[in-house]
Amino acid sequence: MDNKEVILLKKALNRQIKARKQAEGILEKKSKELYDTAKHLKEVNSRLENMLSEKSSELDGVFTNIIDPYVVIDLFGNVMKMNNSAKEFLGFDNLKENQNLTELVHQDYLEYTIQSFKTLIEVGTLKNYRAKIVIKNKEEKFVEINSCLIYDNNRKPIGAQGIIRDISQETEIKELLGTQRKQLDIIVENSPLSILLVDDQKIIKANGAFLLLLGYTDLEIKKQTINSIATAENKELADILCKKLHSGEIETYSTIKKYLKKDGSSILGKTSVSAVKNQSGTLDYQVIVIEDITKEIEAKEQVKASENRLSSLIANLHTGILVENENRKIELTNKMFCNIFDIKISPERLKGIDCSKAMNNTKNLFKNPDVELLKIETILKNKKLVLADELLMQDGRILERDYIPIFSDGNYNGHLWAYTDITLSKNYKKNIEAEKEKYRSIIANMNLGLIEIDENFKVQMVNNSFSKMSGYSEYELLNNNAIDVIYSKEKEKIKEKMSSRLDGKSDSYEIEICHKDGSKKHWLISGAPRYDHTGKIIGSLGINLDITNQKRLEIQKEKLVTELEKSNLGLQEYAHIVSHDLKSPLRSISALCTWLYEDYINVLDDNGKNNLSLMQEKVEAMDNLIDGILKYSTINSDNIENDNVDVNEVIKEITDIIYIPEHVKVVVVNKLPIINADRTKIHQLIQNFLSNAVVHIERKEGLVEIACKDVNTHWQFSVKDNGVGIPKEYHEKIFKIFESVGNKERSTGIGLSIVKKIIDLYNGNVWLESEIGIGTTFYFTIEK
Repeated sequence: MDNKEVILLKKALNRQIKARKQAEGILEKKSKELYDTAKHLKEVNSRLENMLSEKSSELDGVFTNIIDPYVVIDLFGNVMKMNNSAKEFLGFDNLKENQNLTELVHQDYLEYTIQSFKTLIEVGTLKNYRAKIVIKNKEEKFVEINSCLIYDNNRKPIGAQGIIRDISQETEIKELLGTQRKQLDIIVENSPLSILLVDDQKIIKANGAFLLLLGYTDLEIKKQTINSIATAENKELADILCKKLHSGEIETYSTIKKYLKKDGSSILGKTSVSAVKNQSGTLDYQVIVIEDITKEIEAKEQVKASENRLSSLIANLHTGILVENENRKIELTNKMFCNIFDIKISPERLKGIDCSKAMNNTKNLFKNPDVELLKIETILKNKKLVLADELLMQDGRILERDYIPIFSDGNYNGHLWAYTDITLSKNYKKNIEAEKEKYRSIIANMNLGLIEIDENFKVQMVNNSFSKMSGYSEYELLNNNAIDVIYSKEKEKIKEKMSSRLDGKSDSYEIEICHKDGSKKHWLISGAPRYDHTGKIIGSLGINLDITNQKRLEIQKEKLVTELEKSNLGLQEYAHIVSHDLKSPLRSISALCTWLYEDYINVLDDNGKNNLSLMQEKVEAMDNLIDGILKYSTINSDNIENDNVDVNEVIKEITDIIYIPEHVKVVVVNKLPIINADRTKIHQLIQNFLSNAVVHIERKEGLVEIACKDVNTHWQFSVKDNGVGIPKEYHEKIFKIFESVGNKERSTGIGLSIVKKIIDLYNGNVWLESEIGIGTTFYFTIEK
């Protein structure tokens, strides 16, 4: 280490020594200042304690004379000192008797009091201690105590002092307010009216009725504002009233608002808004009460519509209406009233007219005017309901008049006259009575037996024919049980049918009846319920027809039908046998003709050859005739096998197998239907029409058109050709067997008769339209 470094280190050491000496000097100075300060503080503290002691003495005098009860206790709760207010309130004097304050505490508050006393010892003060105490006269009081500890000169607690405030009345008020608040909450929550508490448009509280009304939950509604769910019907007026409420001009107002429900629908609510203000008079909240008046509004609209309909009804009634007030001034009338009494002015202009004066101007319309005027005066004087009073008019009309007095709360407010022209009905009733008498006579003497019975099957009425049919007199039948009087083996059936009448059922049935003379009769009975004027079933009505002779004929008919079926079956078998037996010699003749022609072709002249050809044609015609007769005889409903038949396919099959000349064209005009029928029969039917059509066309270009259209219950087909045409005299004849047009030898006259028979099987018709030289159209229908 060189000298320079040593010199620097020495200088640094000297500076450090000087700094330490300076610091020690400062430390000694500050220590002395601190000692002087502590001594001074001790003197000040002593003076403060003396002053505190003096002030405590002064405070004792103050607390002794304050109005509120003041008590000083030791640390065990024994009363050491109390002022006059405390003595009066607690009911004892500590100078005369010892008293521990804890003994006054109500047992419900003992635990709370112990904890509070511990807090006082630990903290030194106790604020707002509230409890129930029982004073000397056994009266219960609620008190509030604010207290603090009392210390000696060594800051050791030696007791406590406190001020007692009687809060019994305040507590009662709070309990009452709490009870009232709970009651109010219950009332609000269970109120049928919807109630809201709103603060500046924000919904604070909503009762159950409101939540139920709009379908929101409590949490959902609190997210809404009143403006988001409600719109005033008259927004301008509602805004004005709202401003007045906020400014304090009004305390409450009502308006109609439309409220939007959660599901998107809406209701109309009568909304009453009331202000809730604070102590300074400023608006704090709004209480809104909503009453759902949707149905009320709808009802008012319906009433209004009903009034309009009633006015329209009165105006268009066929009854003349006149309403007068208690002073006989016209309030309402209609056009019919004016027409009945030949009044030329409109009903509206009659309002306010005095009827007592106007009556004199129209009295000449009555046949007996003086009598009618007197009658009106009597009716008005009595003020009692009068119905169906008849008036005879000078022109021969008969009017029916009703008088209805109008009372409201027992006070007479006028009356209503109703006039109806019953001239026609009067004459009609006379005619009805005459008709009734006529029909009574008819019923009594008609061939059909008529009987009326009540719900217990007792006979109420019979006519002469029923007595003749049964053999029993009216006396023997009336008020007796019909089932017991008239004997039948089928009593249960009759009873069942009569009982069904009481259920409103009507029907007809056959029954075997035993006549009074013992003979058996067959009756056809048509029964129906019997009603009274109110529509109630009171029995049954039976119309009886004696069908004994018809029944015998039916039995005979059934025998004949059976025999006829057997006969038809035999005929069919006979037709097959005959056709076979007839065709056998025909085939032989045809073969002989062929052999003759082949063997003697070189010998025979042209005339002989022609004769042999004619013989062959005659044999072929005879063969076709036998086939036609066989087909015709076998067409009946017994051998029908119905199925879905596509007529388009049938046409194609027929055009593929029959001979169609080259110059003739067959065209299907529109798509033909699928019908339910026997395929073979439909094939026969259409083949006959097409075969006839294609061979009778002599034009260079022949055309056959097939079409069909829907005619409700049937299909209507048509086969149209441009052939030679059919004379009118043959239009009906050609459908009969063995009939044909002209004298064509090749025609058997059976084809169209087969057509007619097939169409009859399907409840159809066949006809034609034809013009000579133009063509023919055959029409036929098939039931669906």
